[in-house]
Amino acid sequence: MRSDDLASIRRLPLFATMREENFAALTPASYLQAFPPQMQLITEGDHADFLHVVVEGCVELFARHNGRETTLALLRPVSTFILAAVVEEAVHLMSARTTEKSRVLMIPAQDIRDLVARDAAFSAAILRELAGGFRALVRELKNQKLRTAVERLANHLLRLDAEQGGHSVVELPYDKRTLASLLGMTPENLSRGFATLRPYGVEVNGGSIRLTKPDDLRRLAKPSPLVDPGTR
Repeated sequence: MRSDDLASIRRLPLFATMREENFAALTPASYLQAFPPQMQLITEGDHADFLHVVVEGCVELFARHNGRETTLALLRPVSTFILAAVVEEAVHLMSARTTEKSRVLMIPAQDIRDLVARDAAFSAAILRELAGGFRALVRELKNQKLRTAVERLANHLLRLDAEQGGHSVVELPYDKRTLASLLGMTPENLSRGFATLRPYGVEVNGGSIRLTKPDDLRRLAKPSPLVDPGTR
C-alpha cells in the first residue's frame, strides 16, 4: 500500500484516534485492490467479511427488491462502507459496485471487531461514525417523505453547486438515470422535474446545468439545516 494512501486512511475519523500499534496491526491483513467500472463488491444478504474503504474512484450503494432497483448513496474517497454490518457481524442490507475505475481497501471484519474490544478510542470513533450514519439516514428519510420530487431535485442541485464552488454551474458527477434513482424518481419524472424548474433558472445542457436564478431556486427548494447538511 502506498504511504500516501495509508496516511489518507489514517486521517479518517474512524481511524484517526486509535493507537498507532493497533492501526499498524490492521494493514498486514488488509487488501488494497483496483477494480474496473461496474464491478460488484458486495451483495445484499451476504455476510460482511470486510470493512471497505474507497481510496480512489466512486462506489454506488444500491438495493433490489421485487424486480426494482434503487441507488442509496454514492461514495467518493475517502469513505468507509458498510460499518454497521461489520460491527454487528451481520449480513449486508445493500449491495455495492464501482461506477468508475476505483481502488478499494478491504479490512477483515474480525480484525475490526477485535480492535473494538481493546482500543477505547477506536470504539468511541465507531460510535461517532454509526451515529453520523443514523443522522444521515434520518435526514434522507425526511428529504424523501417531506418533499416533492421537484423540491428534492432543486435541493440536490443547490447542494451540488455548493460542493463545486458555488459558481451556479453544476457538473453532474453521474448520469441522469443514477441521479433519478438517487432522488427516488424515474428518469421520466426527472425530465419533467427539470422542465418544471426551467422558470426558476435551471438550464440543462447534457450533464452541465446552469443555475441562472439561484435565489428563485432557493425559495422553491427551502433548504433546511434539519434536512440538508451544511445548510445555515
